[in-house]
Amino acid sequence: MSVTLSPRALMSLLVNGPKAVDVLETALAVGLLDALEAGPGRLGELAERLGARPLRLYKFLDCLETLGVVERDEPGDDIAQAVYRAVPGLKEAVLAVVGPEAIERDRDRYPWRRLHGRLAESLRGEVSMTEDDFVWPPKTDEQTAAFERSMSAGVGPAVETIHRHADRLWSGRRRFLDVGGGDGTLAARVLDDVPDLRADVYNLPAVAPLVEQTRARCGHPDRLGFVGGDFFAGPLPSGYDALAFVRVLHDWPNDVARRLVEKAYAALEPGGLLLICEEFRTPDRLAIQFFWSYFLVGVDSAFSRLREAEWYTGLLKEVGFERIEVLPGGWELVTAYKPTTT
Repeated sequence: MSVTLSPRALMSLLVNGPKAVDVLETALAVGLLDALEAGPGRLGELAERLGARPLRLYKFLDCLETLGVVERDEPGDDIAQAVYRAVPGLKEAVLAVVGPEAIERDRDRYPWRRLHGRLAESLRGEVSMTEDDFVWPPKTDEQTAAFERSMSAGVGPAVETIHRHADRLWSGRRRFLDVGGGDGTLAARVLDDVPDLRADVYNLPAVAPLVEQTRARCGHPDRLGFVGGDFFAGPLPSGYDALAFVRVLHDWPNDVARRLVEKAYAALEPGGLLLICEEFRTPDRLAIQFFWSYFLVGVDSAFSRLREAEWYTGLLKEVGFERIEVLPGGWELVTAYKPTTT
């Protein structure tokens, strides 16, 4: 099901955004989303199950219908017979946005209120984020660790996509380097799928304690390692037949992203696999990225540039990679291979 709203109706929903979140949080808390997860439900039965007054629940479900997340079939005048269906994945999506581990909750801790109501001044450069609010690139070990913790909170869609394609990605691979791999969450999840693989996270030395914490709680600490370094300071570590940039390249201008891909090509063994997983530029991804687009209005040093997947496939071809594909998933995954002979 899809809903197309007029610009006027969309503006009304945006103005009432906090109320919409209240509706979604309530639908989750009272068990309505659980009830609809099992399949279509009649209003009368839903009201009895939830201990709700039918007429009030009817209007509450109108709110959800307006948001485009449920559809209604009302055959007659008896509202108790109205049947409601949820869009596939509704409960999962609501949990992802308003649940205790929601990435939106993590982002909301950043001091965005410094800009709120002052965007016009910020656009003119009169209001900015200070280095106490946000600094990019991080300058201290503490800032680096805080940034990596935050980034790891949003790596779920990449983990899902790489897991989805595990059978075709990892056959015959022995050593995997996750460049800028945060606290090792993604590398540890890859190791869950591939028992014969060893994975190392390559990141600034300040991130080592975070990876050590991940090692301590994962099921294969002997296969998860850490290599300290700065991917700008020199070549990437060699000896790996798989290498990944996950949520890394979008942080840098085009020429820097190109140099990093060139370094990956040089570091990989012949036949090596390169993975690129980013928030590629799509309507969905722009919506999910809205917070950073808003917040970074007040920051001149950060790019966070969403590019189309085609930009990366073109770059990979220019650098010399072959067998380039874009695999579907929560975030699309670009894969490419270094030729076995050059």
